[in-house]
Amino acid sequence: MTVANAPVSFGAFELTVGINPHVPDGEQVLDQVAAAGYAGIDLGPVGYLGTGVQLGERLAERGLGLAGGYLELPYADAKALKCSLPQLDALLDMFDAARSVVSGGAPRPTIADVGSDQRRARPGAAVRDHSLGLDAAGWRRFAVGLKEIVQRCRDRGYEPTFHHETGTYVEAPWEIDRVLELTDVGLCLDTGHLILGGGDPVSAIRDWGGRINQVHLKDARRSVMAEIIASGGATAEIWSREAFPALGQGDLDADSVLTGLRAMGYVGWLVVEQDIFPQTAERFERAALDQHANRRFLRERGL
Repeated sequence: MTVANAPVSFGAFELTVGINPHVPDGEQVLDQVAAAGYAGIDLGPVGYLGTGVQLGERLAERGLGLAGGYLELPYADAKALKCSLPQLDALLDMFDAARSVVSGGAPRPTIADVGSDQRRARPGAAVRDHSLGLDAAGWRRFAVGLKEIVQRCRDRGYEPTFHHETGTYVEAPWEIDRVLELTDVGLCLDTGHLILGGGDPVSAIRDWGGRINQVHLKDARRSVMAEIIASGGATAEIWSREAFPALGQGDLDADSVLTGLRAMGYVGWLVVEQDIFPQTAERFERAALDQHANRRFLRERGL
């Protein structure tokens, strides 16, 4: 396994970049990730870490590989999906440009569902309330759209990975099962989002191990999620209430997860994530300390 980090650990992702004034500069994030001893990084929003060959040069200067790039798409809505294709192409173009400079394996297009207002308003509820999920026709449309995106990635030379996400139509374990039944896409196991979605990462490795082709290693606090659900909070509160702590400080059984990944022979990227909302400029300093601590946590476990 090769250990990477991601801009979201420093508060830089789709809900903050270009919106939140406290988001750090992309080069600051690259510097901290390299200084902490990570071997790679996820892309973050397209352009955040650099554009074109510039991105590859910034990575190469710091000895970092490119692990992947995240994109949410509306698979069950054919018209909206067609309008979203330029976003996917921009992501893959960024991969192409970076790979012209950076050595190593191909990054993974990390594709997720875009969700809905209803799902974002009730995070974590679908594990018990299946009525929140897609109906049979919706799943058929979803599968058609996802297969189209998977093939588009493969036609460009990239093997995608599907990322389950809180607040989307693929959040609960039963919804992940459905995606794996309907398509041949690989799975990005996000341990933190799985915990908040009502699943168990150790069982997931046993049940879905043959499909896992990317891992986002993330701790999570079930107690925070329970508070959000009890108060009727929306998905955004997962980040504002910091439901994702540093490794070893939440409910993730990281040792058993790593044992399971080793037992299944997983040799891909292990992307450490600790999603935050940067509510002050000083939050970057604590994020940097956390990512150094997360790297030490894994180094102590042989990674």
